[in-house]
Amino acid sequence: MIRSSVTNCPVPTEQQPVNEYEELKTSWLFRDCTLTWRQYLTKISWFAGISWLIALPVASSSFPPHKYLAQFILSSAAGASVGAILLLVRLYLGWTYISGRLSSPVIFYEESGWYDGQTWTKPDDVLTRDRLIVSYEIKPIFSRLQISFCVLALLYAIGTLTWNLLP
Repeated sequence: MIRSSVTNCPVPTEQQPVNEYEELKTSWLFRDCTLTWRQYLTKISWFAGISWLIALPVASSSFPPHKYLAQFILSSAAGASVGAILLLVRLYLGWTYISGRLSSPVIFYEESGWYDGQTWTKPDDVLTRDRLIVSYEIKPIFSRLQISFCVLALLYAIGTLTWNLLP
């Protein structure tokens, strides 16, 4: 874990942006973004598959599979993708928060509770280190999430076009 090299930093250790980044990077949900593409897609696919199990009964009540197979498949796929979208939004928001804390030259922190917040201006060396982390570690994660959102949007567009072409 990266620890701040600044000895006069008044920010509690757990609220220092670099330590928040390390904690987020190793947490069970957010570490999926740092995996290889294959592992990342496998995790997202598992989540979409579980969401599909939830969407199947809803889709089958609207479109009985024995009568409307294509509509059943498309509506259940759309329902399953809602779970994937919610997951991707959560990942995006978490990484955006950390990116903002690392990029900011001034850090807000709480000394003992919500009522006594303070600010600390980062020294140049800490700010440079934090911005390098954003550039080389977090921006590739944002690119991966953006590609994921684009693929889902493309699949929605294909599904909508297919739906409109059905008899």
